[in-house]
Amino acid sequence: MREIKEERVRGYDIIGDIHGHAQVLENLLEHLGYGQGETGYSHPNRKVVFLGDFIDRGEELREHRRLLDTVMAMVENGHAHAVMGNHEFNALAFHTINEGKPLRAHDDKNIKQHQAFLNEFAQDPDEKARVLAFFYRLPLWLELELGARKMRAVHACWSEAHLRTAQDILADARLSETSLISASEEGTALFEAVEVLLKGYETSLPEGITFLDKDKNVRDAVRVQWWKDTASTLGEVALPLGVDLQEAAALPVPRGVPRYGREEVPCFIGHYWLNGAPGPLADNVACLDYSIAKSGKLVAYRWSGEQSLDRKNFTWC
Repeated sequence: MREIKEERVRGYDIIGDIHGHAQVLENLLEHLGYGQGETGYSHPNRKVVFLGDFIDRGEELREHRRLLDTVMAMVENGHAHAVMGNHEFNALAFHTINEGKPLRAHDDKNIKQHQAFLNEFAQDPDEKARVLAFFYRLPLWLELELGARKMRAVHACWSEAHLRTAQDILADARLSETSLISASEEGTALFEAVEVLLKGYETSLPEGITFLDKDKNVRDAVRVQWWKDTASTLGEVALPLGVDLQEAAALPVPRGVPRYGREEVPCFIGHYWLNGAPGPLADNVACLDYSIAKSGKLVAYRWSGEQSLDRKNFTWC
C-alpha cells in the first residue's frame, strides 16, 4: 500500500479537480495561507494533497503550463502530494505509441477533450515530455498518516479489491510505460483496476435504457455511489445524481459494487462534477470536484486528523 507518515505536518489541505485553472488555484492556495517562495507555494505546517485532473477543459484560459509549473514545484519540493486523475492517465495513453498507433485514439472526441493541453504543449516536445514524466510519477492512490490518524486519497473510487490487483502489478502504486500498455488494454486485470480507481465503478443498465452524460454522450451504464454502504437499490446509488433509470431504479444494488464502511478512515476523491454547497458525501467520504471547468468552484478540505468530516472545513474559490 502507498502509505506515507510525516512527523512535522499538522494537517493536509486536499484540493479537487483543477482542469487548467491556474489563477483560481493560486487564489485558493493564498486563501489557505500558502505563500510563494523559491521552491513554490508552501505552508509552515501543512501540505496540499492534489486529487488529480490538472489538465484538459479550460480551452479559453491558456493556463495549463502555469498550473503545472505550480503543481510540479509543490510536489517535487515536498510541499504537496498528488494522485493521478483519469485525465493524466488519458494524456499518457494519448501520447504513447504502441505497435504503430496511440494507446488512446486520436479521434474527434478525444482530441476535443485534450485540446486545452495540446494548445500549450503540442509545439514544445521537451516540455511535454517533462510533464508526461511527472504524470508517471503520480501514484494511483495514497494513504497518509497524521499522528495516529489516517486519511486516504484516490481520484474516483476506493475499492480494496481493485487496489490489491493494482498493488500486485505495480511498483509503489505508479504506472510505468510497460504497465500503461496493459492498463490501456480492455480485458486485462490492470485495465479494470485503473478504470475503477480513476473513473469509478460502473454497472450496465438493462437493455434499452440509456441516458445522456454531461458531454451529451449516450450511456448505457451508470457509475455508482460506493460510499452509500447501506443503500439497497440501483436508484439510490446511481450517478450522475438525478439520472432517470426508469424501471431499473428499483433493481437491487449489483453484486460486486465496492462498499466503504462507516468504520473506514476518511477518504477524499474528485472526479464527479458536483455542484451546490460543498459538504461530505458520508461521515468519512468527501468529493472535492465542484465543476470548476463548468463555472463552478475549486474546493479544498482542511483535514487536521478528524475521523468524522465536518462541513465547516470545506473552503473554496
